[in-house]
Amino acid sequence: MSHLQFDAKLSEALRMDGDLTRGPVPRWQRKAMEQGMQQLSISNENSFANKSGYNSPKSAKTPHSRSFLDSKSPGRGKSPSRSKSPGRRIPKLTVRGAGQKTPSRKTPATPHNQQDRFIPNRSTTDTERSHHLLVTSMEASGGDKSTEEDEVSLQQKEYQEKMTENLNDGVAPELRVLSFKSKAPQAKEGHLNNHKVLYSAGKPTVPKAATTRHIPNMPEKVLDAPELLDDYYLHLLDWSVNNHLAVALGNSVYVWNAGDGSITPLCQLDDPDYVCSLSWIKEGNVLAIGNSSGVTQLWDVAQQKLVRSMGGHESRVTTLSWNSYILSSGSRLGQIFHHDVRVAEHHVTTLAGHSQEVCGLKWSPDGRLLASGGNDNQVNIWDSMNTTPVHTLTQHQAAVKAVAWCPWQNNLLATGGGTADRTIRLWNCTTGICLKDTTTNSQVSSIVWSAHYKEFISGHGFSNNQLTIWKYPTMAKVADLTGHTGRVLELCVSPDGQMVVSAAADETIRMWKCWAMDKKDKKQADANKGHPISMLAQTIR
Repeated sequence: MSHLQFDAKLSEALRMDGDLTRGPVPRWQRKAMEQGMQQLSISNENSFANKSGYNSPKSAKTPHSRSFLDSKSPGRGKSPSRSKSPGRRIPKLTVRGAGQKTPSRKTPATPHNQQDRFIPNRSTTDTERSHHLLVTSMEASGGDKSTEEDEVSLQQKEYQEKMTENLNDGVAPELRVLSFKSKAPQAKEGHLNNHKVLYSAGKPTVPKAATTRHIPNMPEKVLDAPELLDDYYLHLLDWSVNNHLAVALGNSVYVWNAGDGSITPLCQLDDPDYVCSLSWIKEGNVLAIGNSSGVTQLWDVAQQKLVRSMGGHESRVTTLSWNSYILSSGSRLGQIFHHDVRVAEHHVTTLAGHSQEVCGLKWSPDGRLLASGGNDNQVNIWDSMNTTPVHTLTQHQAAVKAVAWCPWQNNLLATGGGTADRTIRLWNCTTGICLKDTTTNSQVSSIVWSAHYKEFISGHGFSNNQLTIWKYPTMAKVADLTGHTGRVLELCVSPDGQMVVSAAADETIRMWKCWAMDKKDKKQADANKGHPISMLAQTIR
């Protein structure tokens, strides 16, 4: 019997001209039911379908049935009966995320003993400011900006920013408009997340300085530097006063003439030695080279000749700095030697103030003070006459390689820390007081000052590998120069003070014109110069 019932149901479902005994209510009948009319049926006599020759399905007749077409139609306008039905739901198209369940029609009542976790605190919420922020955001997202807003000048934008800061009482406009009673739990005192130091990709949250000059965000020139050693502690780049750039690649040293673009190989060390540091003398005709065996060499670049070799260190010479005829060298063992290059017994003084490798060394412009940074996280300030440091600065939390003296203020020193520190500090070396400190969120490898602007530029490593220009003394960020795909290892400034060259672990050397001078200032600077731009270019073979 079951297969007979199945055949009967199948034939009933496939039959097209029969009456529908089961199934959904027709749309016209559902509308009539929603308008409060009785269940209707269409007779064969006055059916529109029969008038057109089409046999429509018949429905069960009620005692007071009548035709749907016989009822009066309100016309093409809106039906008044629809507006009188309060229970009618208007469908609304919504977008639902993947995996999101369809919400139920009935919302369950929330028990009286349950409440929201975050309750706005009216006493600490500025309602007027919150309303202004909401209205402003709605207006900004509501329509397209007019052309007048696009043509707002830089001065007007700065004026608007200042007015916004004053009206908000120093509160940033990007903050939330509500204040809550419950806050996230605080970390334990002294807690430091070491993974955040290595893997933080956040950018510095320092204010941006207002500047009117144009700073190109693309380098003027890019040089390939194959086999450039990716070592944070080495100094493999230096620019002479005669516009010659010395670059150390592995165990070789090359000199690039910025005047005509020629490249001259200067020397090549025997394996397994490699070049660790470079430094030009003030006159620009002698280049000092420190190697991995602890020997410091002096080369006459014009003659391409080795003048002398000075030993004494038992490990590699990582940094060099000239002070007239005194050449200071720092080694991996933490010692600093002073070499008098005029006499045969060149080793005149030893400074022992670091317990680990000396990775930063720089004499002040007046030649009175020497600043040294080490892998022991210390910065020592030395007097030229004493063998004990005048000041020992211990605020950094990582190796200090970036050490730079201000060219227009002799006692002002800028230092930068490594990965675990990521901080730039400004010091008054007369008193030993830290004037300013700024967190950069990345490793600081090098710092150079500008001679024409009250600014300095810093080179950084992971994670952005950028060069950042800072305003002095506010330490506001002027610009970020990006392009290197590896960490920046060394920075140097050109003789005219307009270009900055950067060497990075991506084996490229990029030149940035970040401190361009006006034509009047440039003519005056050129007139004050007593030497040609490229004196040694005539004699290099």
